[in-house]
Amino acid sequence: MPRVTIDDVAELAGVSIKTVSRVANGERNVRPSTREKVERAIVQLNYRANFSARNLARQHSHLIVLVYEDPSRYETPSADYVIRMQNGALRACRQQRYELLIHPCVHGTANLRRELNDLVGRVRPTGIVLAAPLSNMADVVDAIAETRTPLVCLSPGVETPGRSAVATNDREICAEMTRYLASLGHRQLAFVSGNPDHKAVSNRLPGYVDGLRQSALKYAARLVVTGDNSVQSGEVAAESLLALARPPTAIFAANDDMAAGVLRVALRKGLRVPENLSVAGFDDSALASHVFPALTTIRQPLARIAEQAVRSLIGAGDATGPIAGTSIVPSSLVIRDSTGPAPS
Repeated sequence: MPRVTIDDVAELAGVSIKTVSRVANGERNVRPSTREKVERAIVQLNYRANFSARNLARQHSHLIVLVYEDPSRYETPSADYVIRMQNGALRACRQQRYELLIHPCVHGTANLRRELNDLVGRVRPTGIVLAAPLSNMADVVDAIAETRTPLVCLSPGVETPGRSAVATNDREICAEMTRYLASLGHRQLAFVSGNPDHKAVSNRLPGYVDGLRQSALKYAARLVVTGDNSVQSGEVAAESLLALARPPTAIFAANDDMAAGVLRVALRKGLRVPENLSVAGFDDSALASHVFPALTTIRQPLARIAEQAVRSLIGAGDATGPIAGTSIVPSSLVIRDSTGPAPS
């Protein structure tokens, strides 16, 4: 059976060869009706574009790389975090006939810059998606920038001129969670902030402060404790907060691991959650639905964030890179069993 060519697709769809090429390359400047005709013809003829020749002409592979920090370094390794990003990136890649390469690395190793340079040299990717917390570490971002590979940072925490990023609305959604807890009657409402070195969580404390103000509650420094994103730091924070003369009736932690630490301490102290103490987290990691009681939290749309990052890289085509600036994908509250009305 003779091999189906781009000419066969063009003839069946009634369009030019150039239009078929644009559709196969995932370019945006094609009318939806025309794109639909071409895609129907591609499916009907079982056409497979010759990506090898195209890659040689462009001098890079038809490939996106997702770079993230090795989760095994953390106290409670979360494969769920990586899988959700990977699924979103894969969805965008498959729709555009790209491949995805995932590359875990360890920040702080002496050869990280060389590792990233070697990676780019070997696979010559169309672009790189850099996950948090690596996305807010200047040495990692600069190492990738030196290779002149198009880059999109996920949740970098701060906007950098000339850089492209996709993030969620941490400040606004944390204000919403704080308002929700206040609506349950909590007036002694504490917050456990995250690792100050991780800029990706830096907007969560300001969101808590905003939520207090919007609920006509005063900010009290004694009700804010700094953690380091680990379960253990959540335990330390809870011990400190619950030892206060006027302890909080609700504790909102900047991630689910620290919230799990708060739940542990509440259990040890004989406190019932949520009857005596409400607890909330952030991330909606797998841990959130496995602890008891199931954790009220904020769901980060990690899959959609990664998907949008990949689309921006592929959509840039042969240009110098994706458009600079930060795109926002909203998070949402997930109300479970760990929060309830303030004790009377």
